[in-house]
Amino acid sequence: MEWVLGAAIGIGLAAACGFRVFVPPLVLSVAALSGHMTLAPGFHWIGTWPALTAFAVATAIEIAAYYIPWVDNLLDTAATPIAIVAGIVITASCVTDVSPLLKWSLAVIAGGGAAGLVQVLTVKARAASSLLTLGFGNAFVATAETLSSTALSFLAVLIPVLAVIAFVAFVTMVFLIVRSSRARPA
Repeated sequence: MEWVLGAAIGIGLAAACGFRVFVPPLVLSVAALSGHMTLAPGFHWIGTWPALTAFAVATAIEIAAYYIPWVDNLLDTAATPIAIVAGIVITASCVTDVSPLLKWSLAVIAGGGAAGLVQVLTVKARAASSLLTLGFGNAFVATAETLSSTALSFLAVLIPVLAVIAFVAFVTMVFLIVRSSRARPA
């Protein structure tokens, strides 16, 4: 049953990759280095000092770049496939003691799916912000995404089940908002 907890942690971190690609690996690296998290075989490199340094630098650059108008929109184009790959790798690194078929199926479907879904929603939010505010509101979107990624990453490591519930609640909320906006008469 330990793999279920690992899957919840992985899916929560993968969803956080949809907000910011490098925040969840940074949090996972810190958790592994501190002994709070045991990584699956083949993924121990995530819990090393060089990896922590690389994730910290990448996180700082990513966060700063999202505050540059119009660069943020360009980053979204590159970040979408990268977030999906990061979600897959992070989920696979958290799932232990299962067959490789189950691990990678779960990582691709749940981890990659969670990261991709959140990323697509954030791309749409940034596009709407760019259109409605000529890019001036994007700093608020960037701040909300960074805070969401950070909070969800820590939640995934500390209280994984709550992180998965938060992810499902977020997706449900967005779905209901979109559905209600489409149901309004023109």
